Amino acid sequence: MNTDKVEGKFDQVAGKIKQKVGEAVGNQKLANSGVAEQVKGAAKETWGHAKDTAAVVHDDANASARVRGEDLKYRAEDKAHEVREKVATTAQNIKNTVNEKLDNIKRDHNR
Repeated sequence: MNTDKVEGKFDQVAGKIKQKVGEAVGNQKLANSGVAEQVKGAAKETWGHAKDTAAVVHDDANASARVRGEDLKYRAEDKAHEVREKVATTAQNIKNTVNEKLDNIKRDHNR
């Protein structure tokens, strides 16, 4: 619970007390001031609630981004490994093909 929510609840209680005292002694200005303080407290409590909600959404978004980032990193590393393997295999195949052709040329010239 953040300070805005706590202060808002406190303002609402203080406002309710002012309102009741003002009504009890017939002081309309005090009663009205108490209601105004309750409204202020309710707004402050709601603002605190909104800030808490924004923090939760922010934290959730960050966690999701971290998970997506880790997934993308894993997939990129996996893809890089696949590409390296293909390059190495292709190089080996080219070497074998060239050596085979060179061996054929040598054999043809040694006859």
